[in-house]
Amino acid sequence: MVIKRIGSQPSGKAPAEYFTGTARIDPLFDAHPPARVSGGSVTFEPGARNAWHTHPLGQILIITAGCGWVQHEGGPVEEVHPGDVIWIPPGEKHWHGATPTTAMTHIAPFRNWSMGSPSSTGWKRSATTNIAGETARRLQRLPYRQRVTL
Repeated sequence: MVIKRIGSQPSGKAPAEYFTGTARIDPLFDAHPPARVSGGSVTFEPGARNAWHTHPLGQILIITAGCGWVQHEGGPVEEVHPGDVIWIPPGEKHWHGATPTTAMTHIAPFRNWSMGSPSSTGWKRSATTNIAGETARRLQRLPYRQRVTL
């Protein structure tokens, strides 16, 4: 048995190449052979989000704190809250992050392609779509979970 104590692994700043705004990545657990599942917690400060990306095996996000947005290409922006679990199918282009006024944290377990391959994220164009200003104000006024396409 292995117990990873809170704070026993250093947090890291999310790379600016793939994130807009400030985000922190906290490793939670590594895959121990023969298992291939690792996981981490990502905290997005208000207004922060990641770039459009895909995962060849799909992605699961478990929202643990705050209020965030997720969107798949061509789809509506979805508001997410603690307890929500998001499944993103393999190869689906998407982004996720915090709303303009509220931070968001999620846990992201992922399966490694092989034990020597820690990441299989296919990073695409930046998620710098202008969602500030009137668009963000309009989205913030919508009822909980109403869908909007940017």
